[in-house]
Amino acid sequence: MPRSVNNVASRARRKRFMKLAKGFFGRKKNVWTVAKNAIEKGLGYAYRDRKQKKREFRGVWIARINAGARLHGMSYSELMGKLKKAGIDLNRKVLADLAMNHPGAFEAVVKKVK
Repeated sequence: MPRSVNNVASRARRKRFMKLAKGFFGRKKNVWTVAKNAIEKGLGYAYRDRKQKKREFRGVWIARINAGARLHGMSYSELMGKLKKAGIDLNRKVLADLAMNHPGAFEAVVKKVK
């Protein structure tokens, strides 16, 4: 009895993977084993960096808040401490947006805690 191979499913699986390799350079886009390795590596990086992106943005927000706070004669840590003590619950994302795009509103927040 001949060996049963599901060639349709195998081809479909390879085709789906090769579609993900579109845009890669050289053998990474058209040689199955090389493409498979590159895609797996890329998907791993994508998963890792979705988490890392959140950490990086927090750093950006802190830098923006610090820059805004220093315009009003205060450091970042001073500002965050006084916000907590005053019971103002604004997260860093919102504070950074205020500092960059709405300086008047940010100044009002700083004056409130001074």
